Amino acid sequence: MSIRFHLEAEREFFDAISWYEHQRKGLGAEFLLCIDESIERIKSNPQMYPLVDNQIRRIVVRRFPFAVFFEDKESEIRIIGIFHSRRDPDHWKSRK
Repeated sequence: MSIRFHLEAEREFFDAISWYEHQRKGLGAEFLLCIDESIERIKSNPQMYPLVDNQIRRIVVRRFPFAVFFEDKESEIRIIGIFHSRRDPDHWKSRK
């Protein structure tokens, strides 16, 4: 199953990596690994994660206050957003 990032989700992802790396050297790489782990968990069983809006599901990232919002399509997983838990959760809805 392939993974495709919404352009805004990709930008959020790289911004978060950069922000964490500026906080402490190596922390950005640790964040990247946690997101990668979350995506692997999504790929192995996307239906396991709760629906939060129509066909959008959410997985909470381990160790960091982020969640990955995604759509489970037939042949791909579409990452809609990678959001800090303090951001407005409705922000990603315009990306559907």
